[in-house]
Amino acid sequence: MIDDSVVDINSTKLYCSQVVLDHGYDTDDTIVALATPWGTSALAIIRGSGIGSIEKLSSLFVPSSKLKNARGGTFVHGVVHDPVSGEELDDVVVLVFKAPASYTGEDGFDISCHGSLPGIAAILDALRKAGFRDAEPGEFTLRGFLNGKMDLTRAEAVREIVESKSRKAHTLALTRLSGAIEKRIRTLRSKLLETAARIEIVLDYPDDELDETVEIDTGPVESAIGELQSLLATFGTGRLYQEGVRVAICGKTNAGKSSLFNLFLKEDRSIVSEVHGTTRDYIESWISLRGIPIRLFDTAGLRDGKDVVEAEGIRRTEEIVETADLLLYLVDAQEGVSGEDLGFLDDKARRSRCIPVWSKTDLTAKEPPWGYTPLSAVSGYGFERLEEAISSFFLEQAYAGSEAIIDSQRQKECLESALDFLKHVKAGLDEHVSLDAVASDLQGALTAFGELSGEITSAEVLNLIFSQFCVGK
Repeated sequence: MIDDSVVDINSTKLYCSQVVLDHGYDTDDTIVALATPWGTSALAIIRGSGIGSIEKLSSLFVPSSKLKNARGGTFVHGVVHDPVSGEELDDVVVLVFKAPASYTGEDGFDISCHGSLPGIAAILDALRKAGFRDAEPGEFTLRGFLNGKMDLTRAEAVREIVESKSRKAHTLALTRLSGAIEKRIRTLRSKLLETAARIEIVLDYPDDELDETVEIDTGPVESAIGELQSLLATFGTGRLYQEGVRVAICGKTNAGKSSLFNLFLKEDRSIVSEVHGTTRDYIESWISLRGIPIRLFDTAGLRDGKDVVEAEGIRRTEEIVETADLLLYLVDAQEGVSGEDLGFLDDKARRSRCIPVWSKTDLTAKEPPWGYTPLSAVSGYGFERLEEAISSFFLEQAYAGSEAIIDSQRQKECLESALDFLKHVKAGLDEHVSLDAVASDLQGALTAFGELSGEITSAEVLNLIFSQFCVGK
């Protein structure tokens, strides 16, 4: 049972089937879930796992003997029946998994059935009658983690892949899933264990019992500090691509905001009109700009509202302006920069996260003021330059020098803890403080590594991580 204590993953591999966490994570059960979205489709996949799962499925599968005797990694075609009424439910293909060569490390299966909602519901109901329970969010991945199929950084990458908002985010998550962080930390941990062993030799034996003076090389510690600093520097990049950013198109009424919004989306989402105040509330949509997921807002024109509805739209626009990561402030090139525009842009906090845009250049030959990006949403002139300015704004502080990029706050905190301990180790060795204190700090760093990989963790942390997964993963 795991309910309030620290979990050692090396031990959990031995008694995984007996582990119980909060939210119904009883790993002694056989579980089942729909792995594809709940909706009508050509095909659907129902996933099951657990000790005895193949036998339970065979009790409602014809031909049952063929399924029972199937080797892992093979497909079996047959028909699923209701175990009580005997009613034929669907013609299916079952992919069989045998422990330990499976995602969860247990026996399991994927049922490929027709994507009829009544048919899916009937098969799930039949599986429950056969002794399966509905899987909790992330329970399949949790079992894979507990059975040593992946460390915690790779388990987190599974959810990140599913939730990726751009191709770049997907690629970075795949790199984490392949074990990029795990391998890097394992190498660091191995070197630090050698240093810890040498310190223990000095602590365990008096000087007169040692054949020679044992020198404690600070090289591995210094190298580990550099590696951790490098890895921590990737956090901003990881968060950028995984969570995305908020970009608001703003400006006075009829400045061309909706036309630019439609240009980004490559479709007519916002109403474009010469009438002032057409956009009376904000419109938003996700786009991907050079791999960066962007939540883009088309906002109401900034002016004194002519009625209650427009005034409310402007109030909401002001809220978005205050919380956006980047503002695209449009100025109508025909009218030029007004006092209202200058008033908006003079605010230092806004200016620092604002790209002024000289809009509607197709309608006038006026040159843009210094620092403005010229643009015609009609012809597309200047749009590529604007895209470059947006991506540069977010990537200026981005770190791209490593394949291993972190994006998890939990991972960041574990790495910061390890780095802090190692800095104390380095200072202790340089200043020749008591080796007992140095050994304690070094153990603190190794523990932080264990928390990062999940070798040492708590049930509370596991519940928090896996409860965020979708059901069926």
